[in-house]
Amino acid sequence: MPRRLVDPRPPIPAAYRTTERVEIQQIARAFATERVLPIANELDPQQGVIPDELRAEMGELGFFGVTIAESDGGLGLGVFEYALVTEELARAWMSVASIIARAAMASMLDARQRAELLPLAARGEWLMAFAMSEPDAGSDIASIRTRAERTDGGWLLNGQKMWCTFADQADAIVVVARTTPYDPANRHSGIRRFVVHKPRGSFTEGCTGTAIRKIGYHGWRTYELSFNDCFVPDDCLIGADPAASSRPGAEGFKQTAAAMTVPRIHTAARSIGLARGALEDSIAYVQQRKQFDRPIGDFQAVRFKIAQMAAEIESCRALMYQAAANTDLGGYQSASAAAMEGAMVKYLAAEMSERVTSEALQIHAGAGYTTDLPIERYWRDARLTKIFEGTSEIMLRLVSDSLLPPTPLR
Repeated sequence: MPRRLVDPRPPIPAAYRTTERVEIQQIARAFATERVLPIANELDPQQGVIPDELRAEMGELGFFGVTIAESDGGLGLGVFEYALVTEELARAWMSVASIIARAAMASMLDARQRAELLPLAARGEWLMAFAMSEPDAGSDIASIRTRAERTDGGWLLNGQKMWCTFADQADAIVVVARTTPYDPANRHSGIRRFVVHKPRGSFTEGCTGTAIRKIGYHGWRTYELSFNDCFVPDDCLIGADPAASSRPGAEGFKQTAAAMTVPRIHTAARSIGLARGALEDSIAYVQQRKQFDRPIGDFQAVRFKIAQMAAEIESCRALMYQAAANTDLGGYQSASAAAMEGAMVKYLAAEMSERVTSEALQIHAGAGYTTDLPIERYWRDARLTKIFEGTSEIMLRLVSDSLLPPTPLR
């Protein structure tokens, strides 16, 4: 008799469940299983790029516009729904779950550009990349050296950026630069964001890129960028528009940091999706793989691994749901409380994802260490979640500083 394949995914908890949320989760789950997973299994081993037709289908389903207002062509939903869709897509291919974040960045633009570009972004037809890190500024963003110098009608950007994923295919790049000289006594001053519009598939004048060779996160390319007198018009300085000054990320280092809570919830959802993919594949595998004339799922050592993996995933999902709901409902007493919970869920989910995907590879043994199965993809991509959107060490620093404010230096 064939073994029963168990679906380990619990329903959305009753406290958060709505008909709309169940529906969008089911749509995303079916799309990830039927469309994304086969493409990922084919292209990721080849380091291929996400096909344009897949992006077009995602746009038609509304995945790029989950959090974009209906008046701007989006679905007008919240971070909770965004996390639901992200987890489902990441279960198939983390890069596809990541690309949907490239649309909502258009909300940072000035009023005129938002009116024109947000509807396109909501359909996935106009997407952005983000350039913040530098060769000598990773976790320590306050030490960035890329300069923005005043010129007639705008600014000239000069400097280098690292780890800019999707830089070539994006329609614009948000560049974090310094408008005043670096001052060790006031390291956060003068940091602003600029929008560099560019042709899709290439770079604009004054900007060049070199693709970085990486072990995972395939489906799109990641670049080191060089800016050499790259001109940016005045209206592409984020926060130059008075109507934009109250939006998160409009100006300065603090606004940039405050805008990280949602991306960290997004990363937690990606981590959970990866781990869930590894768990689901492992449950199916241990019921089919036999040793000593028995399915290996009958052995207690393997059964306990599965149980622990499932428990770790569900505990992180519960915190992600809480953080997403609090963000949507304004349930935080302060910005620091939001930042702390965002850091907590990102840290726990990323660490969990690496452990669970590693255990899944162990369960699959030699077969897991081949590119014939997606387990190694989940494992490689899970390792990255401990690095981007702030390393695990930085997340612990944020949480500990919230609980134990450091003593000021004298």
